[in-house]
Amino acid sequence: MPFSRVFPLLIAKAEKEDRIREEVYQVTEWLTGYTAGQLDGMPAGAASYGDFIGNMPCPNENRKKITGSVCEVRLSEIEDPMMLKLQYLDKLVDELARGWPMEKILRR
Repeated sequence: MPFSRVFPLLIAKAEKEDRIREEVYQVTEWLTGYTAGQLDGMPAGAASYGDFIGNMPCPNENRKKITGSVCEVRLSEIEDPMMLKLQYLDKLVDELARGWPMEKILRR
């Protein structure tokens, strides 16, 4: 699936719970190392979601502190490294939608 199709869904998920677009950008930048300009500059359909995650310019080392589950699957049980990376971003957006403070989401 193209990243340009997934990212708006993540934003909508957060906005539905009264979070803002910029917060989704903030957690995405924190996790991946992409800048807001890079996120905005990704042309529609150019990169798959897997390519987006697989080519993170500067993956945050603290991503390993992200725990819990996504869709009832515990992150600690995911063996495929790519699938784990994909689920990290979804988990961060879930935490946003649940109203967690940004300091906790960014593992500070």
